[in-house]
Amino acid sequence: MKNNILHKANTRGSANHGWLHSFHSFSFAGYYNPERIHFGALRVLNDDTVSGGMGFGTHPHDNMEIISIPLEGDLEHKDSMGNTTVIKNGDIQVMSAGTGIQHSEYNKNKNEQVKFLQIWIFPNKKNVTPRYDQITLNVNDRHNKLQQVLSPNEHDQGVWIHQDAWFHMGNFENEKAFQYQIKKEGNGVYAFVLKGKFLIDGMEADTRDGIGLSGINTIDFKAISNDAEILLMEVPMQIG
Repeated sequence: MKNNILHKANTRGSANHGWLHSFHSFSFAGYYNPERIHFGALRVLNDDTVSGGMGFGTHPHDNMEIISIPLEGDLEHKDSMGNTTVIKNGDIQVMSAGTGIQHSEYNKNKNEQVKFLQIWIFPNKKNVTPRYDQITLNVNDRHNKLQQVLSPNEHDQGVWIHQDAWFHMGNFENEKAFQYQIKKEGNGVYAFVLKGKFLIDGMEADTRDGIGLSGINTIDFKAISNDAEILLMEVPMQIG
């Protein structure tokens, strides 16, 4: 059965800690909404802005696939596996927390803010060996088309995770239409507008709006502003 949900940007949870301003599409930390616990295997979608030189101290995770997508600035990462890296716009970072990891994330620059998406996906395997990966993609390859940035397949384009999920990003000119085909039966898509405006299955979505679509095989999109950017997250609707 077809089911669409619209989450307007101004209905998200919000937490402002001074050094961190975070918007939560789903229940997280002090924000709880019983109607927004998760969208299938998509558990967390946080839209974070971190002040210069500030960040998240060392903290643990387990049994979660954690994806970071930097949108602006430089984010420094350190973890208990010995990785020390910096990610910036065009990069995709993934951690399979598995049996347990600890990590920290800081804005590497003192005088610039950093903006990034933090996304948690329920895995399809528990207690895997923790791992870390990051890649740099050519953002020009998503002009007026979708670029795959994540999949379940280690040798496919983008990073990979322990889940039957596919992420795509695209940047479109006004009036450009495209269609997305569901890759695995039973999956749904959560579309998150990074900037601009889109028509998504006939519904209008503005900057930072999210639309969850399930029970369908194809989804029609159309940019209705210039320089319209979108992230599509296809995930299983059934978990466990």
